[in-house]
Amino acid sequence: MKHIKYSIYTNFFLLFSLSIGILCNAQNNTKSKKSPNLLIIIADQWRAQAVGFEGKEPVMTPYLDQYVKESLVLEQMVSNYPVCSPARAMLMTGQYPIKNKVYSNVNSASAPFGIELQEDAICWSDVLKENGYFNGYIGKWHLDSPYKPYIPTSNNIGAVAWNEWTSPEKRHGFDYWYAYGTYDEHDKPMYWDTNDKRENFKYVNQWGPIHEADKALAYLKNEEGKIRNSDAPFSLVVSMNPPHSEYQRVPEKYYQLYKDIPLEDLVKDPNIPPAGTVMGDTYRKDIRYYYANITGVDEQIGRILNGLKDLKLDDNTIVMIMADHGNCLGKHSEISKNNIFEESLRIPFIVRWKNHIVPRIDREFLGSLPDIYPTLLDLMGLKSKIPKNIDGKSYAQYYLNSKGKKPTEQYILGAIISDNVDMNTGFRGVRTKDYKLSFVKKKGKGEYVLYDLKADPFELTNIYKPDLPIVKKLQPVLKQWLLKTKDGFVINQ
Repeated sequence: MKHIKYSIYTNFFLLFSLSIGILCNAQNNTKSKKSPNLLIIIADQWRAQAVGFEGKEPVMTPYLDQYVKESLVLEQMVSNYPVCSPARAMLMTGQYPIKNKVYSNVNSASAPFGIELQEDAICWSDVLKENGYFNGYIGKWHLDSPYKPYIPTSNNIGAVAWNEWTSPEKRHGFDYWYAYGTYDEHDKPMYWDTNDKRENFKYVNQWGPIHEADKALAYLKNEEGKIRNSDAPFSLVVSMNPPHSEYQRVPEKYYQLYKDIPLEDLVKDPNIPPAGTVMGDTYRKDIRYYYANITGVDEQIGRILNGLKDLKLDDNTIVMIMADHGNCLGKHSEISKNNIFEESLRIPFIVRWKNHIVPRIDREFLGSLPDIYPTLLDLMGLKSKIPKNIDGKSYAQYYLNSKGKKPTEQYILGAIISDNVDMNTGFRGVRTKDYKLSFVKKKGKGEYVLYDLKADPFELTNIYKPDLPIVKKLQPVLKQWLLKTKDGFVINQ
């Protein structure tokens, strides 16, 4: 009888334990699905055309070329305001520049206008922090105004100061901090660590992207739990400065890959000015170095992604690879960014979430920076936590499988950046898959510019005529965007 009771109790206990185990596993699986990790890798001034898998330019990006086979690629993603600080603020806040108050580059000239990421802004990182995430940030931030006495770095001693420490209360939920404001000496970068005071920055004798990849791998490995809370889901932003200028500060091994390529093979596009012009010669001087930086960044991205996989973290990590804006490098006689052209606006944009996002190259989706914030939170199971005052919209379902609504146009803008920040300068426009209509002001005069992106992909001919059907369709759309974003930009001819 005792044996029977013992057997019954034993079986009951085993059954109960098994049930609890199944329930726990189910809960763990549910939690895993609801709480994926997040890894965002940002490169500065990397135009979308300059990746190997697009086949448009002779640049080598072997790691990304392989990775896109497992990822969603949004070929039409743009940087809506293609300048460093405004682009980064749109990504962090989900708001267009006038609302988030970052409508120019953050430096000492724009500081009197209050242009910087506001301390009371609710960034996506703040939302993750409130929902149990441990957040890390590595690299370029460029969202805080310099203040006197300026940090004694080389880019703070001229007429305009650029670089600044970010105090802990302004880090928007990032627990681990290894970053700087903005600093372009890539071969001897400088950083503030999490607990460093303003005066305690340090220089590193290593190419910035290599060093930042090292730091990212250490964050992912988290040996003995010394860097982050091992029990919490994590996010990590790795913000690399190259291929931003200064282009020649790149390891020689990457430059050697392009050194002997005939120059004529690198300058085939018809929107490159001819040799003997200022911008034509500038393009020819810099293009090998620009590509060398991209190849170097690609290799460091590969190191991070391989580390993520080796640590078995890639199954439940959303990975997003992007740039803050592009770079003309002299094309269209434009030295860099902050203009209406595709090389300035379009950015690489790659997203992978294993077994969730269907891998594909999407050539139709018109992505915008403010939409990334709500889309990520939606994908991460935090849709109900998305603040009501953001401008962006979630396209999580479309990211997953191309189903659901997608945007019909992109709003693009830029202002002339000088000592006087005036938003009634520069350009405003709308971009569709086939056309781009912009109103551009130069030296007080304005004109409409229309490009047929299908027939004229290098944007050589302005075909604007007021009676064209596409003009009549897009002009009201542009004016609606100005109203919606409370933009005081005046369209007058």
